[in-house]
Amino acid sequence: MKRQLANVAVLLAFCSAGCGVGSAGPAPAGAPASGLHKGSVSPYARLYFVGPYGLRAAIREVDAPVTPQQALDLLLKGPDTAERARGLSSEVSPDHGRLIARAADGAVDLYLPVTVADMTGGGSLGLSQIICTMANADLPGGKRPPDVDVRVHEPSYATAWTVRCDAAGNVVPLPRS
Repeated sequence: MKRQLANVAVLLAFCSAGCGVGSAGPAPAGAPASGLHKGSVSPYARLYFVGPYGLRAAIREVDAPVTPQQALDLLLKGPDTAERARGLSSEVSPDHGRLIARAADGAVDLYLPVTVADMTGGGSLGLSQIICTMANADLPGGKRPPDVDVRVHEPSYATAWTVRCDAAGNVVPLPRS
């Protein structure tokens, strides 16, 4: 019994010794961390694909910042091998025609080759993939979601409608002005 109590006492003394931080306070350890600063251009493209539980972001390394059009072109190629292994797929079909994105004034105009209703599955997940991918591309002026307006132009409709991609990857319609 004495031996067990001695072992417990040693264990408690060892545990109460802490993690080696003394009471002298912090000591200088060198220069502060460096790297990308706020406003720096990211060497990654954020693409949105469909996962088992809804829309999921996939980060791809790129050589240079991507425009909304370049991001769409990457999206249309579909998920790569690693992304497919994560269970990601795409509802965006290149069979409908070319998607066109034009960035201006911190917003993006999306020109669809077909109506949203004609897109695969009624278009909701595919359209969300497109909108969130474009909104996360590098835009002039450095705007980032959820502050990027995406104006959707459908064939046969005279006026565009505006949406945004929020931080969670959800598409939110904006009221008509």
